[in-house]
Amino acid sequence: MSETPDSAVRTYIDSHRAAFLDDLAEWLRIPSVSAQPERAGDVRRSADWLAAKLQETGFPTAEVWPTAGAPAVFAEWPSDDPQAPTVLVYGHHDVQPAAREDGWHSDPFEPVIRDGRLYARGAADDKGQVFFHTLGVRAHLAATGRTAPAVHLKLLIEGEEESGSPNFRTLVEQHADRLAADAVIVSDTGMWSADTPTVCTGMRGLAECEITLYGPEQDIHSGSFGGAVPNPATAAAGLVAALHDEHARVAIPGFYDGVVDLTDRERELFAELPFDEERWLRTARSTATFGEAGHSTLERIWARPTAEVNGIGGGYQGPGSKTIIPSSAMVKLSFRLVAGQDPDHIEKVVRAWAADALPAGIRHEITFGSATRPCLTPLDHPALQSVVRAMGRAFQQPVRFTREGGSGPAADLQEVLGVPVLFLGISIPSDGWHAPNEKVELDLLLKGVETAAYLWDDLGENRHDAD
Repeated sequence: MSETPDSAVRTYIDSHRAAFLDDLAEWLRIPSVSAQPERAGDVRRSADWLAAKLQETGFPTAEVWPTAGAPAVFAEWPSDDPQAPTVLVYGHHDVQPAAREDGWHSDPFEPVIRDGRLYARGAADDKGQVFFHTLGVRAHLAATGRTAPAVHLKLLIEGEEESGSPNFRTLVEQHADRLAADAVIVSDTGMWSADTPTVCTGMRGLAECEITLYGPEQDIHSGSFGGAVPNPATAAAGLVAALHDEHARVAIPGFYDGVVDLTDRERELFAELPFDEERWLRTARSTATFGEAGHSTLERIWARPTAEVNGIGGGYQGPGSKTIIPSSAMVKLSFRLVAGQDPDHIEKVVRAWAADALPAGIRHEITFGSATRPCLTPLDHPALQSVVRAMGRAFQQPVRFTREGGSGPAADLQEVLGVPVLFLGISIPSDGWHAPNEKVELDLLLKGVETAAYLWDDLGENRHDAD
């Protein structure tokens, strides 16, 4: 009896598992912490290591691209079929800071396998999820008999994601011609749980600002002047109070312009997930949920825009009392954005809102930081369906859908390249991204390898459906 394509993929993965894990462990030993200047050489060494390993994997092109900060890695493996679609895989090779004294059970940069889990900084975020593509493409070739992938395969692995990707958009713009693709696969995300495979369909965008309020030229006596001149700290409190209405909706005029609402089907799919709200609250270290009326907790954190107060201050902060009217106060705000919202528009309406809400005699300045746009892939998009089918084959069960409440550089790829962004990740919440004892489940890591092996064939075979 001849071997099926799926069994051929699994056989290849099983026979190369040990070498794959040895290579991954070697990469994880490089402390590529982009946030620490003294590790700049290690970040460069990580990029060089990956470029060399990708060439060893079979990529004819593997280059280290410099930026104004840490280097990125670009690789390309053209298909033998000139009509094949082009797919760009995104991930990052930098990692969060880690030290044994933070609470690690072992050296964070000396990988250890215990109970079917690989522990090391970067095991899940994001070296493990980047590296599964190397074995995945080789399993794809072995099972299909191809000498090149069924798609034109490109990789862009940046080196500054853990530092906010300050040079990423510029990098993408500079190399847009070489990065051109029909779809982007982001392997820097996760699943709902080990027994509930999911595909993320979108991430929220982000805009943030600091508003500084000025009143009298210096702190003044509250007995002599209180109640007769405007108080910047009171104005800051009033501004925060005006941020939401009684239904916890953002009360800034124009804030919801363009918002793409959830479809009934999407709400049904969210509701099908095995969400334990009490357990989630314990994770949040909170005792009650809160948010926009008419929406579930998952809808609020995945698919609704928000405005949050990240900081507020002004006046005397020391022990005891100091009866003054302070000369200044400040408020820090952040806005999570969903599909259809434009950060430039949000900045415009926030500026107008603040100017209208503040009393006469209070001067203010608003400073906006860099923004991230939201991204969303429709459930019926053909490329998304390829990801779902590939993951379903690997996990041998139905695949459900999630979104991410956070924000990332994926939107830059979507906007600059003008193509859909899809998410393929196998990490689970217990993997402890950014925390001590970060790990990846080896069974899930190999399921990621298997999913990637199936994905390129599926995208190649269904290319016309995506036209």
